Amino acid sequence: MNAPAKHVEFTPQVITFHLDGKPVEAFEGESILKAAERSGVCIPHLCYKDGLRADGNCRACVVEIKGERTLAPSCCRSATAGMEVQAKSERAVKSQKMVLEMLLSDMPDEGYKWNDSAAATPDASQQHGELSAWAARMDVSVRPELKALRREQPKADVSHPAMAVNLDACIQCNRCVRACREEQVNDVIGYANRGAHAEIVFDLNDPMADSTCVACGECVQACPTGALMPKSHIGTQVVDKKVDSVCPFCGVGCLLTYNVKDDVIVSVEGRDGPANHNRLCVKGRFGFDYAHSPQRLTVPLIRRPGVSKDPEMLNKLNRDSSDWSEVFREATWEEALALSTGKLRGLRDTYGNKALAGFGSAKGSNEEAYLFQKLVRTGFGSNNVDHCTRLCHASSVAALLEGVGSGAVSNQVNDVEHSDLIFVIGSNPTANHPVAATWMKNASKKGAKIVLADPRITDIGKHAWRTLQFKPDTDVAMLNALIHVVIEEGLADQDFIAKRASNFEALRENVKGYSPEAMEPICGIPAQTLREVAREFAKAKGAMILWGMGVSQHVHGTDNARCLIALVTVTGQIGKPGSGLHPLRGQNNVQGASDAGLIPMMFPNYQRVTNKAAHAWFEDFWNTKLDDQPGYTVVEIMHKALADDSDPHKVRGMYIMGENPAMSDPDLNHARHALASLEHMVVQDIFMTETAWLADVVLPATAWPEKDGTVSNTDRMVQLGKKAVSPPGQAKPDLWIIQEIARGMGLNWNYAGESDGVAAVYEEMRQAMHAAISGITWERLQRESSVTYPCLTAEDPGAPTVFIEKFATDDGRVHLVPADIIPANERPDAEYPFVLITGRQLEHWHTGSMTRRATVLDAIEPMATASMCGDDMQAMSLQAGDVITIASRRGNVAIHVRRDDGTPRGAVFVPFAYYEAAANLMTNAALDPFGKIPEFKYCAVAIRRGGKPAAVSGYGTNPAPAAA
Repeated sequence: MNAPAKHVEFTPQVITFHLDGKPVEAFEGESILKAAERSGVCIPHLCYKDGLRADGNCRACVVEIKGERTLAPSCCRSATAGMEVQAKSERAVKSQKMVLEMLLSDMPDEGYKWNDSAAATPDASQQHGELSAWAARMDVSVRPELKALRREQPKADVSHPAMAVNLDACIQCNRCVRACREEQVNDVIGYANRGAHAEIVFDLNDPMADSTCVACGECVQACPTGALMPKSHIGTQVVDKKVDSVCPFCGVGCLLTYNVKDDVIVSVEGRDGPANHNRLCVKGRFGFDYAHSPQRLTVPLIRRPGVSKDPEMLNKLNRDSSDWSEVFREATWEEALALSTGKLRGLRDTYGNKALAGFGSAKGSNEEAYLFQKLVRTGFGSNNVDHCTRLCHASSVAALLEGVGSGAVSNQVNDVEHSDLIFVIGSNPTANHPVAATWMKNASKKGAKIVLADPRITDIGKHAWRTLQFKPDTDVAMLNALIHVVIEEGLADQDFIAKRASNFEALRENVKGYSPEAMEPICGIPAQTLREVAREFAKAKGAMILWGMGVSQHVHGTDNARCLIALVTVTGQIGKPGSGLHPLRGQNNVQGASDAGLIPMMFPNYQRVTNKAAHAWFEDFWNTKLDDQPGYTVVEIMHKALADDSDPHKVRGMYIMGENPAMSDPDLNHARHALASLEHMVVQDIFMTETAWLADVVLPATAWPEKDGTVSNTDRMVQLGKKAVSPPGQAKPDLWIIQEIARGMGLNWNYAGESDGVAAVYEEMRQAMHAAISGITWERLQRESSVTYPCLTAEDPGAPTVFIEKFATDDGRVHLVPADIIPANERPDAEYPFVLITGRQLEHWHTGSMTRRATVLDAIEPMATASMCGDDMQAMSLQAGDVITIASRRGNVAIHVRRDDGTPRGAVFVPFAYYEAAANLMTNAALDPFGKIPEFKYCAVAIRRGGKPAAVSGYGTNPAPAAA
């Protein structure tokens, strides 16, 4: 899994003590409880849980220590050499049993968390989770006299969509408090009152639904008795199977376990993976039931003759996918595949290889991404293949490949525990990468300084040492000012620069004019604050930069990332623990899909298609002739779809797997017009997405819990997910569909084995990416679940930190590239005076096709809203909940407004997950010239009061909210 930095640093000393008369070994500083468990001695415990700080407040785990008058809690008492401990003495056992009996006597007649034995014979005494289990093990039953003194039972709180609060089953172990405050650092759950009146409360004793709870469910996972339970799994905990997998949402890559009963996922638990260590967020824990949505595609569909592809239809459609019958008809798989490949093959043979293009998916597996790009390159005949990385971090990858020779992160997220300073820029981690944010908050509580640099002040700002709320579009000005301070004040690491960097003189000369005093009026940050932050960054033992799409989604996105590379280089803050560069990946397999070659200018492992040696290697490896010129990107393909017929590179047919460009592309009216203009489009997905409505053929695919495969997370971890449930109806695995399309395009593929040859595909991909993952075999993943790359041999533990000795460039040095201020493509003016900023929100993800079909997530955030600061709202006489109309030069939406004083004056923030208020109707398709990424994060808009929001038919999960 994660490789240690030095073996000696991770090898604790071993001591010996005596437990129940026998010698037992313990690691230095290890608790008696943990040492006992490893030696096979089980001591009852309730307030203790692995991963949480030991509290010692339940006293169920007390032991007798020779020479001490009182019994000691074994969970928070360290074993010492020569110590003599009795866990099974008469005195210790009597006390352990007394604690269990007293706690059990206060339990309700009917519990909420039944263990295995209670499932068969649901005795009330066996319905209280871990408490009942320990009572049964210790042969404890409650005397009637004690039961008669039971406390007054608190009322249930079932106000929250995801969780039920039944404090009559609470033993006040405080595990939920520690989970909320110390692990997730959300500070919602507290302990109020004293003595017999003590109780667990949410905020100021609010109902859970009205509290500031973010529904991560860490408290549910921590609760031992069922006082806090997921509503989907109250009662018996017996399931048909537990299946280990990976979260299908953001790029953090949390390992989890699906609990499955009757072929349905009933709940999700966090697993002890290297990226999450049991933690999950609201999407990972409660967003699972999208896979069982009644709106799943279950049969191949073919567009009915004469039904036009009018993009305007997308504004009128009911979201219930059963309504497709007016537009499509059912077909057999044979007919749908024949029509799909016959049309695509005909367009290729008639108009040439450039006539076809493919969009793959960052939401599928590595194997699907690899096979998809291979299909386009060898079957379609060009490099016209891309995916949503183009819309996320293409500029970051361009700068990283140019500067350090690798498009992946230098250090993993949880390495912030070794940082003195954590620089978060252009990212809202508490909403977009919540579990990653917990590591930052944990580090902050231990003394690390967080600097938040963003036009919006988001929740991580509560934990920040300094906030740099710079004016939108002024990233380069601010970052160059920081570099200026480091160099001009003599804080640069000259030894590191001399040995490991190139082009430093050009950088130094370039930033001379970027003093903080000169940049203050441009970026809006006081010069003294810029100097203070630069000094702390340079002097820190370890300083790490983490960034998101707020950095990358600009016409100067590559320049933004170049500045970040320069900042860590001149300070020597890279190639060591707690330092370096980390672009936080947005989707579960953005990193892996890019690694696998799902981009138009790169073969797998970022080998340029124009590199003659790489080109020859892949021609030999795939035994076919390959295009030696880069293909078109996502946005360029849309332009080519609308090109004149005389253009030899006009795109006429597309195969789209698991992407939704009719919602995710900028300037949606243009993108939808392009998709509707294609002569033939095949869409492979799990739902009738906005893109699928414009298709000629729709192929029903599998959701993540319905397949085997690997994904690669933001930390460079290749992680294995396993099939948990069956796909609905005639839906087929994506790997099977890709191979059938390939056969129809004339390719003679044969990937044998279970799950449509997933292991064989992985093995081929491993060979294609041998310079990164040659040491990660399929068999190893079956054993370890998660392995970090680069990993080149079977014995290689993987490298969580890279660039320790050299960079991956041709000369092993950082290539510094100076950057100057380039304004946004479109600036506010008198007609469009506001700036539009787009992004994600905690409960919804990407274009909403999955999360808005998850019952809990849709219940928490059912309605599209735009965020504005109180000053702007007051100036426009707006109240929270009012309707506004936001318009750019490309489109407009009517939407409800919410107050958010973290949004700066003159700006409005709109999430892009809502079809009825699609933010990308307004965004600008102008491209960064290097990364070719659209400028999602900045365009000029006008805002007026009033308007009529589009009707919300809903996704069949919850009743749609009424529009004002």
